[in-house]
Amino acid sequence: MILRFFAAVVLIYALGFLGFAVALPKPATDEKTDAVIVLTGGPGRIARGLDVVGQGLAKEMFVSGVDPEVKPAEFAAEFDVSRRTMECCVKLGYLAVDTRSNAGEAAQWLKENDFTTVRLVTTDWHMARAASEFSETLPPEVEVIKDAVPSHPDLATLYLEYNKLLAAAVSQGLPR
Repeated sequence: MILRFFAAVVLIYALGFLGFAVALPKPATDEKTDAVIVLTGGPGRIARGLDVVGQGLAKEMFVSGVDPEVKPAEFAAEFDVSRRTMECCVKLGYLAVDTRSNAGEAAQWLKENDFTTVRLVTTDWHMARAASEFSETLPPEVEVIKDAVPSHPDLATLYLEYNKLLAAAVSQGLPR
């Protein structure tokens, strides 16, 4: 009996991982939002956020999890952002150190700016956990559009992220 239970748990885990790995989210359509939130940590994320603002699909971009040593001018130079765009449309957040604190930092910024629709930009393999953390943190009236940056993750990255997603789901189910 115990062996069957253990085998069922392993099978459910393996099928869950397979579903996670083969159904990575895609980039969003050209739907307009008040803002775009970009989570640092992967290639193509900031470029995607800047592209969204450049196309007029969002008014402002908030970059969460920026290293405290990075100055706005350095950021602008690194990503070829004009001074005008930096002043009007790009805000850097320096407080977040992980996905959960990204959600908290972004929630505070959204509240301060009274935004109700937001495009969340992160890498495809990271989107499920990021969206989960954001849905747990943001008020229900804030609409989140998932905009995944396509990547080619290796098996180790997918395995680690799947386990982080499961851990986040367990921790979100615990009483606070």
